[in-house]
Amino acid sequence: VQLVESGGGLVHSGDSLTISCAFSGLSFSMYHMAWFRQAPGQEREFVVVEAAGGGTVYEDTVQGRFTISRDIAKNTGYLQMNSLNPDDTGVYYCVAVHVERSRGPISQEGSYTSWGQGTQVTVSS
Repeated sequence: VQLVESGGGLVHSGDSLTISCAFSGLSFSMYHMAWFRQAPGQEREFVVVEAAGGGTVYEDTVQGRFTISRDIAKNTGYLQMNSLNPDDTGVYYCVAVHVERSRGPISQEGSYTSWGQGTQVTVSS
């Protein structure tokens, strides 16, 4: 499985941005998909996950502003981000794990087997 993120960029505070994750492999619908981010000088952190069954869990600071989704026909996942602020700045990583290989908490990096290279999102004040 290969994951390739795209759509990052420089935006202003309050703007919206949607980033994408192209999935190369079989049975995209059988994978849990999540987004992590890493701000400069900080550890990587969990943002949101969409389970293969469709359930979602959002990190508190993005709840109500970010929306995760996927288009099975296009083998692509999305993260729509609204009301962006400078604290949202970072490299955003798309991650995935097949449901049959899923182990551990969904908010932990080690629970995922496939990672993209990341896409930079910068929010200016």
